[in-house]
Amino acid sequence: MLPLEGLTVLDLTRVLSGPYCTMLLGDMGARVIKIEQPGKGDDTRAWGPPFLQGESAYFLSINRNKESVTLDFKQPEGRAILDRLIAKSDVMVENFRPGSLGKLGLDYASLATRHPRLVYCSISGYGHTGPRKGEAGYDAVMQAEGGLMSITGAADGPPFRLGVAIADVVSGMFAAQGVALALFARERTGRGQAVDVAMLDSVAALLVYQASIYFATGSAPSRMGNRHPTIVPYETFAASDGDFVIAVGNDDQWRRFCRVADLEDDEKFATNRSRVTRYAELKPILSDRLRTRTRAQWIEELTKAGVPCGSVRDLHEVFNDPQIAAREMIANVEHAMIGPIRLVGVPIKFSDTSASVRSAPPTLGQHTAAVLQDDLGLSPHELTLLQARGVI
Repeated sequence: MLPLEGLTVLDLTRVLSGPYCTMLLGDMGARVIKIEQPGKGDDTRAWGPPFLQGESAYFLSINRNKESVTLDFKQPEGRAILDRLIAKSDVMVENFRPGSLGKLGLDYASLATRHPRLVYCSISGYGHTGPRKGEAGYDAVMQAEGGLMSITGAADGPPFRLGVAIADVVSGMFAAQGVALALFARERTGRGQAVDVAMLDSVAALLVYQASIYFATGSAPSRMGNRHPTIVPYETFAASDGDFVIAVGNDDQWRRFCRVADLEDDEKFATNRSRVTRYAELKPILSDRLRTRTRAQWIEELTKAGVPCGSVRDLHEVFNDPQIAAREMIANVEHAMIGPIRLVGVPIKFSDTSASVRSAPPTLGQHTAAVLQDDLGLSPHELTLLQARGVI
């Protein structure tokens, strides 16, 4: 049995934050019915290259374990079908701009009276309250406005966004967690509720100790490259043949590091506090010493000594790591158009109710007929008429 087996999620999301949320719920066993615009589908179906047999690699990354139903719910017949699907669902997830679905009577307040057990999750840029609630949310803007870019990049360089759309991804994670918690609460209260996740809030929540530094000092932390503001040495260094990371988390690890590196255990660097204070003096000493051996040599010796470290690896190295394979972090599934494809595996492991990648991302409208016939009882003739009118 999967953790969310037996639950149905109606997915009105597109692009990244919402589809990431519903993918997580699907991985945990929920049945996810993805509603897409006829003839077009999720915006990310057109994002590329690369494409595999016409299917966007971007779309493939976040839409497994879902059924695709094409439906124009702005038409009366489409809306009637959507209402019937809502009645059969435990959860509805949407990431429209706040207010958009309210105009169609599809906001939580409108649906809750008819469907009191429905868990209704909304993901938006700024949330459904506050002076900026009506503004659209985009990942790069959220990384900037949420403060993340201000602390990312070289100290003497411009601010940088992360190499993945972290604002979207973390919003999807928080939304999936919110849905799971709302379902847990429903078991005790019998009532569903609204889950409101803002991308801005999600990025702000990632600031953790950087935010605490600001609260404690009143000064906004600045960019520091790859170094840590409160731990030294904890950053990237150049070996003789490439970059690697050393993460000395306590003074005992520092002493072990010094023994491996043949460095004098100087009293003025004995504590983390002193190493942070004397960073400008310590950094060139470490940099000069660490250039004397290859990164493989350093990693082997430091690992044996119990000093955390690792290579800066590209994705080819990551996905050819035996540890990644052992943790089943590459999933192999059969796609309806492409054939065998590889996807990133499920990172949460259970001892009993394991999650899984059971089906490949769907082609556009792949499950429309099956869902409308099997779940709602529509006839083939009715489907033909709906298709002719552009409803499906």
